[in-house]
Amino acid sequence: MARTPVLAAGGIVLRQSRPRLIAVVRLRKGEWVLPKGKLDDGETPRDAAEREVLEETGHDVSVHEFLGTLAYDAGGRPKIVHYWRMETQGGPTRDLMRDVIAVDWLPLEAAVERLSRDHERAFLANVGPLALESAALARRSREMKVAQPAKRPRRRSVAKPTSAISPPVAPVADEAAIERNGVEHGVIERNVIERDVIQHEALLPDDDAIDAFASLLTREIAPSSAEAERFDAGSSRAIGAEAIVARDNATSEAPHGSRVNVMQRVRGWLRRAV
Repeated sequence: MARTPVLAAGGIVLRQSRPRLIAVVRLRKGEWVLPKGKLDDGETPRDAAEREVLEETGHDVSVHEFLGTLAYDAGGRPKIVHYWRMETQGGPTRDLMRDVIAVDWLPLEAAVERLSRDHERAFLANVGPLALESAALARRSREMKVAQPAKRPRRRSVAKPTSAISPPVAPVADEAAIERNGVEHGVIERNVIERDVIQHEALLPDDDAIDAFASLLTREIAPSSAEAERFDAGSSRAIGAEAIVARDNATSEAPHGSRVNVMQRVRGWLRRAV
């Protein structure tokens, strides 16, 4: 009748140093073995491996990849032990369990030679290089992450909404400034407007100036003395009273009436222009 196998778990424990060192423990009966132990009721192999390594080495460890299973006969019963790669740093955090009297940290080849059992020596000689290589790769990966700057998240470009052009807004008067100066904005604006009107009106000619300027323009239109003499000579050849009256009216009224008419037109042009 086959007997139920004994289930156990342990670890190939590496200390973070150069070169990497592997833990081997010495039992009270004098054997050097890899740290391991039996599973408690309801305990998973991984949890049992971490607990047993802590109890037999006194070090807190981080558990990494699964390395393999070692099966052998122990006291007439098959024993199956699962191993994980583990790492530790710093010193021990607790005392060793009662069945362990010493812990030694050795390079891979020395650790293989130190082990007392042939099946454990063969197992460590095969999985030990894999454990060291995995630890080296993990260390280089951590160093590269530290050396490389963290990538900044790319900013998504968001189109800015175009705002409608608003009409210019007249500046609002500062009430505090008005109170300090004692002058209201409305008074200042009214004074500016009145000043501009006065200056504009000062530039506009009055009626007297318009009449004088119109007279000056029409002075050239009045007949000269030579033209008046020619007018008189032509009139003296007329015979009779009617010719004399016509001459007098022509010399006294005709030139003056023409000049007045022209002055009125010029005056009207000037006023419309103003």
